[in-house]
Amino acid sequence: MSLFQSMVLGFIQGVTEFLPISSTAHLALFPWFLSWSDPGLAFNVALHMGTLVAVVYYFWKDLFLIAKEFVIGVSLGSFKDYSNGKLGFFIIISTIPGALFGFFLEEYAAGILRHPLAIALSLFVFGIVLYISDRFSRKRRNMLDMNVFDCLIIGLAQAFAVIPGVSRSGVTIAGGLVRNLKRDEAARFSFLLGTPLIAGALVLELRHIDYATISSLSFVSGILTSSVFGFLSIKYMLRYVQTRSYTVFVLYRIVLALVILGAWLHKNGV
Repeated sequence: MSLFQSMVLGFIQGVTEFLPISSTAHLALFPWFLSWSDPGLAFNVALHMGTLVAVVYYFWKDLFLIAKEFVIGVSLGSFKDYSNGKLGFFIIISTIPGALFGFFLEEYAAGILRHPLAIALSLFVFGIVLYISDRFSRKRRNMLDMNVFDCLIIGLAQAFAVIPGVSRSGVTIAGGLVRNLKRDEAARFSFLLGTPLIAGALVLELRHIDYATISSLSFVSGILTSSVFGFLSIKYMLRYVQTRSYTVFVLYRIVLALVILGAWLHKNGV
């Protein structure tokens, strides 16, 4: 892998991880479009490291307070006076379904479901899901207004993220909107929720990594590029949805699905 390729893929991962357009789909499709070789597991680890750095750096104050108040709340047996601890409890509840599905179905999803047509279908279908969720949500609740049932709904939604093209952020944002969270609150909870999932995916990948398959320069450039653009993606996404809908992302998903379909038909001479 060249330095240029590692920087391009780092840019794609950083931007698309936190937008509701599926980083997995883009990382699978971009090399396919350009006939690049598979970057391999070692480089995927670098990309996940970068986006983990981005989300932790952006939310480090929130994460510190969440961890601190969660420990206090657990020790006292109540989160009544510790709202950040309560939020930590919500994150744990919402993480469980996605973590279980990811652990048991990741290998299957990484196989047949990475076919371009399967990705195109996922982009289209879950784009419509995001549109309906955004269009009909009352959008009046904050994260701290949630309850355990809300967390389970968002967690079950996140379980679909093992399918390439769905988008972890997109499906959890849709889950939050279904439970009537405000647009920016749904996005913020989605990003906080992503922290343990990204870390978990990283741990699973580290078990099988072979560092001999990638150069140190490509590895480091993947981390740096994905972390920088991941941070910027979080920052501007949260700002964008304070005043705008998710429609632009829905349209992008639909157009990309059609482009993938057209490219597949062309490549296969149909």
